[in-house]
Amino acid sequence: MRRFFALLARPATYSRWLHLLIPSAVVSVWLFISPSSPWMPFLFAIPVGLLPAMRLAEGVQAQLLLTPEQRGRPDATISAEPATTWAARRRTVVWLEVRLVLATVASLATVWLPATTVDLVRGSFGTAPSEDWAARGVEPGWWCALLAPLPILLLLGVVVLCGDIVTAAARRLLGPSPAERMTALEERTETLLERNRIARELHDSIGHALTVAVVQAGAARTAGDPEFTARALVAIEETGRDALDDLERVLRVLRESDAPVSGRPTISEADRLLDSARGSGAKIDAEVSGPLEAIPGTVSREGYRILQESLTNVLRHAGAVPVRVRIRVTDASLELEVTNPLEGAPCGQRGGSGLRGIRERAALLGGKAETGPYEGEWMVHVSLPLDHIR
Repeated sequence: MRRFFALLARPATYSRWLHLLIPSAVVSVWLFISPSSPWMPFLFAIPVGLLPAMRLAEGVQAQLLLTPEQRGRPDATISAEPATTWAARRRTVVWLEVRLVLATVASLATVWLPATTVDLVRGSFGTAPSEDWAARGVEPGWWCALLAPLPILLLLGVVVLCGDIVTAAARRLLGPSPAERMTALEERTETLLERNRIARELHDSIGHALTVAVVQAGAARTAGDPEFTARALVAIEETGRDALDDLERVLRVLRESDAPVSGRPTISEADRLLDSARGSGAKIDAEVSGPLEAIPGTVSREGYRILQESLTNVLRHAGAVPVRVRIRVTDASLELEVTNPLEGAPCGQRGGSGLRGIRERAALLGGKAETGPYEGEWMVHVSLPLDHIR
């Protein structure tokens, strides 16, 4: 009983009641025109339901009246889009038929059950409420007052039940089809992947620029050499300018969903990363073998970010130390290896978001990344396949 009264207290019960009574107006008008053919509204619903726009109209009504608890957030289980397939049109027709049946039940209950309560109240005062009572030989009396609330309770029960049924039918018949759900899921997945990619871009580019700026500023402050300070400021300026360019690319992707990613830096521009690290005081021993220009765009761009994050980690955790960089291009893969002395590189480095981002980038391209101590050095080794990208 408590649950029943809780259902009566929710706003959705009465908005669903209104939703049920709307079609009854059409049925009532038709019965006034032609009382001998009450089945015509059900027949007329078939061609109407085949109209693409009818699915949109019914979906909007269902979202607003059947699920008002969403409070401005459309119910994802009820579609508010025009029908684009014949299967969706057929489901709309079935929905209209179900809605008409439930509307008929709800409208009859809305009219006759309160009228019955009025008859019982009149009968409690000893007045014969209607000719039907007299025809059945029912004598009015005080007992009618005891029965008067029952039709109202029955009406409320019918309203709650029909409201729940019509809401379930709307989610079943007006909701997206399995194919539409799969498409929406794929779009959602693509959006999440794009957001993760943008987050990695910002982390790698801005993180690298800030790391270089901090290292250069600290070295200039302790060196006390005007010439060194001038070089440090130049390095900070160049790194900051590159970071601003990367930031502009990322923001352009956010502003324009169809913006190309070809403007992102590639591994063929690795020299500017190496020069930036050298400008921060790191002693870079770089060796490049193979045609960098022949690497597919996706692998080349991700390879640049992996190298950038690797050098950033060295500067952040180890400082100005000797760094060995090996970039090798073969017919099957792009091999990247960055090593530096283990001194100053804390073991906690392996759990950072930068190393996790390196592993994620490699995994998305079907490659693998190994990071950690190796023979007294900290090593990052990444292998990105090329054969399945071409």
